[in-house]
Amino acid sequence: MRSFIITSLLFGLTAVTTAASAQAADRVSVPVSGLRNDDGVVRCGLYVGPEAFPKAGQESRGVIAKIKGGQAICVFNGLKAGTYAVAAFHAENNETQMQYGMFGKPKEGYGFSRNPPSHMGAPAFASAAFDYAGGAQSVPIRLTY
Repeated sequence: MRSFIITSLLFGLTAVTTAASAQAADRVSVPVSGLRNDDGVVRCGLYVGPEAFPKAGQESRGVIAKIKGGQAICVFNGLKAGTYAVAAFHAENNETQMQYGMFGKPKEGYGFSRNPPSHMGAPAFASAAFDYAGGAQSVPIRLTY
């Protein structure tokens, strides 16, 4: 009876550990570089389709990352396989939305997954989209000011 209880306990702990490892592995890490200083935070939005990309408040998930040494990492955990795009900006004063100046030019650094050029407005979803099949994946973004 004692060995049955110990075996059951060990099996249960193994199952919990395996499930936690699998959940931690289903993530997209977004290393953000090109920040001009360590002020504020980086805000990243994960988008699942072109209808919402990259509109504020319409992301499927949002992440805030601290900046250290001119870099930050946004991490999206527990993702399902699919096609996604990420938009990021440097909220130097902890803004919750991107700030724009004259003629609609962003006041902060900004960038998108796959680092597509964005001359007059945001790129199309298809230019920033990446396929995610599961597991751990890195999608670097370099900000532009």
